Amino acid sequence: MGKRIFKIGIVDDNRMTLQSLTELITYNKQFEVVLTATNGQQFLDKMSNAPANMIPDVVLMDIDMKIMNGIDAILHGKTKYPQVKYLVLTVFDDEENLFDSIKAGANGYLLKDEKMSVIFDQLINVVLHDFAPMSPSIAKKAFNLLSRVPKENQTKSILFEGLSEREIEVLQLLIEGLNYKKIAETLFISINTVKKHISHIYEKLHVSSKVQIMKLMNK
Repeated sequence: MGKRIFKIGIVDDNRMTLQSLTELITYNKQFEVVLTATNGQQFLDKMSNAPANMIPDVVLMDIDMKIMNGIDAILHGKTKYPQVKYLVLTVFDDEENLFDSIKAGANGYLLKDEKMSVIFDQLINVVLHDFAPMSPSIAKKAFNLLSRVPKENQTKSILFEGLSEREIEVLQLLIEGLNYKKIAETLFISINTVKKHISHIYEKLHVSSKVQIMKLMNK
């Protein structure tokens, strides 16, 4: 039985970036780019017309696009194609975009300055292991936000869960730039356990509305 080929979609309004990513990903024989689009609406239109064997396993989605941005595209795409995974690939590392993407259904959030080898690994991880990748800079944002437990929090809010001691350790090592193997060795746990901790951190970032996020951040 041959090696699995992962079907990839790419959505980015910068045509040079779109072409470059397509070429780099196509060069890796593990992947096949089956869909490209320059905005969210075009992506959804192409998805609705695509045969079943050309629906991507995972989509690399930019955020800031005209006509329809990536966050709205993920929100609509997740509803219609729940089996498709979405990795945000963006230059924006601000907290608002991070949260809005995760709330929309993004399976991970990476920055465009990541090495292609990292992007390749995460494309495979998110398909095979349902694992949500996290860049060091995004880990720092998540750490800052999830560490802001209200001081007067006498009873645990159902909208906000603080980090466990182990999750804090994992995030701190991610921030330092350690890969999952090194984190596992440092903490004497398995790589799968590291991935589970990161997935749990993403789950804790799923709060119900931007208003509630802002209330928590202003405590």
